[in-house]
Amino acid sequence: MNNRQEVLFTQLETYRSEILEAVENVTEAEAEAIPKGFNNNIRWNLGHIYLDQYAWIQAVTKETSSVPGQFSTWFGYGTSPADFTPETPSFEELKHLLKEQPAQIKAEYSERLEEEFPPTEMGMHTIEQVLIRTIFHEGMHLQTILDLKKCM
Repeated sequence: MNNRQEVLFTQLETYRSEILEAVENVTEAEAEAIPKGFNNNIRWNLGHIYLDQYAWIQAVTKETSSVPGQFSTWFGYGTSPADFTPETPSFEELKHLLKEQPAQIKAEYSERLEEEFPPTEMGMHTIEQVLIRTIFHEGMHLQTILDLKKCM
């Protein structure tokens, strides 16, 4: 792995740590709250962040991802906590999944970051490009989580 790729994985791990730190003292009840003016809650945002990285990797590679099939039903674009079922991962389960995900992605894809695939609708054609996009996306959801916390 070259220096640029090491920096990418360091950023992925660092930004993920920021997400987990932001929700560290959030209670289960707070994670479920949807303040006025918001469509989703903290729990949904965590599931969406987890899903997004794998969904975009799958969109580029066209390979089956390791995300359970129901994740897109609960946390995909356009979904909401109203779509949750008793099987939807809990706030605590999602924090655990998010903590483990950077290492899993690094182990699974570090040797394939520059592999070329047909471009997605956003023009991404490598896993490296996907990770750059998903780190940015994660930052947007970090801000949403911080805004949700301000409303508690």
